[in-house]
Amino acid sequence: MQTHRAAAVRSTPRPTSRLIPVLLVAGLAGGLAPAAFAQTTFDVIGPHEYELPVDFKPFNVFVQYAYVQNNKDTFNASGDKVKGNGSQTIVGMSKYVRFWTPESNPKIGLAYEVIVPEIGVRNQHAANAADRHVSGVGDPLTGFAIWMKPTPTSTFGFQSFLQVPVGDNRVSDTNWKNLSSFLWDVRLTDKLGWTADAGMVFQSEKSDGSRPGNTFHTNHRLGYRVSGLLEPFIALDYESTSSRGATPSARALDGGVGMMFHTFDNQSVSLRYSTSIDGKNHAANNSLNIKYAYVW
Repeated sequence: MQTHRAAAVRSTPRPTSRLIPVLLVAGLAGGLAPAAFAQTTFDVIGPHEYELPVDFKPFNVFVQYAYVQNNKDTFNASGDKVKGNGSQTIVGMSKYVRFWTPESNPKIGLAYEVIVPEIGVRNQHAANAADRHVSGVGDPLTGFAIWMKPTPTSTFGFQSFLQVPVGDNRVSDTNWKNLSSFLWDVRLTDKLGWTADAGMVFQSEKSDGSRPGNTFHTNHRLGYRVSGLLEPFIALDYESTSSRGATPSARALDGGVGMMFHTFDNQSVSLRYSTSIDGKNHAANNSLNIKYAYVW
């Protein structure tokens, strides 16, 4: 397997699995209807998410995210965990990314991506039979990322995405969103790495006349490579949404554990379980997450 340093030079024919740079996609706050809202924004990221190269030949990445969320609990306005509606959310998110380095400045990296969510919500307790199984294509996202490497073992950058309300009526959030954040990655040792982001979500008015407040989010992954194949990691995700009009403020703090499988030089699979530690006016996370990445 090639090293990180070798993968960062222009002569490298293709990135290694360690450099699979899946960047980010919007989480529940940026892709699902309110009934499915549970995960914090961008909580789909994994280890090495922002360990990105510079001075490289252009390449492509396809990523398939999927998770199953059981909405058995929710946090009320007092921050107490109470019984939820019992629904189950099944989500897939398909992403294509194009990576390149500008010839005028090979010390930076650029990426453009398109993300399409696929959403299904099951609720056997819904009074209306038509609401017991809702599915469709969610609101797509598109955007860019730019980054640099302050040191050979660190990355720092910025990314911004626009979510367009053209998804199926039953699962569309019916408003425009901008999701912008800073990203960073630090290889603390040859086996231990920290990747993270912090940013904001800004939303326009929905079709029902309401407009959600602004959301701050931050996501962190700490992974330790125990072998060429296995990398266990821990996850911490937080978001806080301000109140606006009749919509109250909300927050959520989630923790998780997972395993990244470095299966091939150009592929990886990550599994993670996440649960909520604290929250207010927010569904409690109880989800199983999977991510598959392929580089060519």
